[in-house]
Amino acid sequence: MAAKSKILVIGGTGYIGKFIVKASAETGHPTFVLVRDNTLSHPEKSKLVESFKSFGVTLLYGDLTDHDSLVKAIKQVDVVISALGGQQIDDQVKIIAAIKEAGNIK
Repeated sequence: MAAKSKILVIGGTGYIGKFIVKASAETGHPTFVLVRDNTLSHPEKSKLVESFKSFGVTLLYGDLTDHDSLVKAIKQVDVVISALGGQQIDDQVKIIAAIKEAGNIK
């Protein structure tokens, strides 16, 4: 049996993202979520992140404004899923640039 793809979810603590994270983990994919350092200071998001950990999700700390942290996170996975809001076009462009630099996502 082939190994399951390693999945990175960006925006995983958002409304849609939390469902993507859970589904990925429940189907047996090694699942990673990019979270900001200050995410744990928000009680609701902190609780959500703790639930991710119970599913075996790996937290990767980084920020969309930190290109190097994005590249570092992307280099650890096979698939990137962006669950950012539709209005965050500039942030989507940052993710695409990081994917291109990482060079491992097809």
